[in-house]
Amino acid sequence: MIKGSIVAIVSPMLEDGTIDWGGYRALIDWHVESGTSAIVAVGTTGESPTVDHEENCRLIEVAVEHAAGRIPIIAGTGSNSTREALELTRFASRIGASASLQVVPYYNRPTQEGLVRHFTRVAEEGGLPVILYNVPGRTVADLANDTVLQLARVPGIVGLKDATGDIARGGALLAQLPEDFAVYSGNDDSALALMAMGGVGVISVTANVAPVEVALMCQHALAKRWSEALDLHRRLLPLHLKLFVEANPIPVKWALQRMGRISSGIRLPLTPLSEQHHAAVLEALRAGGVGA
Repeated sequence: MIKGSIVAIVSPMLEDGTIDWGGYRALIDWHVESGTSAIVAVGTTGESPTVDHEENCRLIEVAVEHAAGRIPIIAGTGSNSTREALELTRFASRIGASASLQVVPYYNRPTQEGLVRHFTRVAEEGGLPVILYNVPGRTVADLANDTVLQLARVPGIVGLKDATGDIARGGALLAQLPEDFAVYSGNDDSALALMAMGGVGVISVTANVAPVEVALMCQHALAKRWSEALDLHRRLLPLHLKLFVEANPIPVKWALQRMGRISSGIRLPLTPLSEQHHAAVLEALRAGGVGA
């Protein structure tokens, strides 16, 4: 079971929108050095909606190759097509990813039965452990708690990224899940609260800009050093909030550019961070102690 700070890594791009492979490798090195527990390649923060099939595979492959066993790579291989999710997951399995992150199928609005069949098939035929990803704010379809409990009994389905932001719901689910099923917060601002109820980490946007601090917060929480964890949570809270003043990953890419970690590239229909938000994100970076 992977525990702690798992970064949903950005896909750095040059100004023309092409992927900056050197920048990508440098970010991976930074996370290894900073104590990040694992990397999610090609999640929402990695602009999965706009990278093409070949780029999706290459982003996973480069992450696995460059990490070279130093840090687990969780492959974002979900899709609203079961066939495509299987194809991507099988590829990630062949090239050595550690697990797959499987988002709830979006846009076509499957039933709960459809979700059970979709995830079960990927787990049975994809060749990788599956971490479910429930983010109803983006997918519309919502993975009900009862459905998660059903899926938790499927061999190969090992965890859940809970991005509902509903702490009461997350707590109720954690009270019923088996202990060997990992629950990760998908929201930085509620990660500490979910970990206090039994979650084992966070799949984080903030860790892109504050990897040491998010990793340390998780380490404190897992060790039940609640005072230290809360101190870090409070310090990072402005970042947790201001990195979402516009759609993710717009603010976090601007922040990383400001820090000199990546170039300015982002793909339409996403656009660079509006100037009216620059000062707020910059102040949050400073409050978090990561500078800019």
